[in-house]
Amino acid sequence: MLLRLGLAIAALILAVDQLSKLYLIDLMERYPGGIEVTSFFNIVMVWNRGVSFGMFAGDGMRWILVGVTALISIFIFLWLRKATNRLLAISLGLVLGGAIGNIIDRIRLGAVADFFDFDLIFMRWPAFNVADMAIVVGVALLLLENLFHGRKSDKISS
Repeated sequence: MLLRLGLAIAALILAVDQLSKLYLIDLMERYPGGIEVTSFFNIVMVWNRGVSFGMFAGDGMRWILVGVTALISIFIFLWLRKATNRLLAISLGLVLGGAIGNIIDRIRLGAVADFFDFDLIFMRWPAFNVADMAIVVGVALLLLENLFHGRKSDKISS
């Protein structure tokens, strides 16, 4: 039951991520300078050949990143198979769907397509996509799950 829930979440994230990328890549071809949505939010076209903040974007890193992300995805799937509660299953499903979405980009497009650009008063956030959002939310929920549902430490009696 929990495995199905996690896989359904992963499939939903993967579908939304890939459909949004198809639409936004096409849209950005017509608006190469980007689209200003608000004074602090733009839709842009950024090809991320690395990982977070463009790290490890050097030549030859594409297939290494695909391999590393695939191994992480396998680990997440195996963890999902052992999920013991809904929050854990949802969290792992979000991370898995996002990771697979970005793997598909690297294989199909040679880089991850990022679009959402926030320019906040105190910082400019690097562009990101639906898969990235799912991964961040999934990891945050994993932290909460561990905090509230994780294994309880043995009480020491005095």
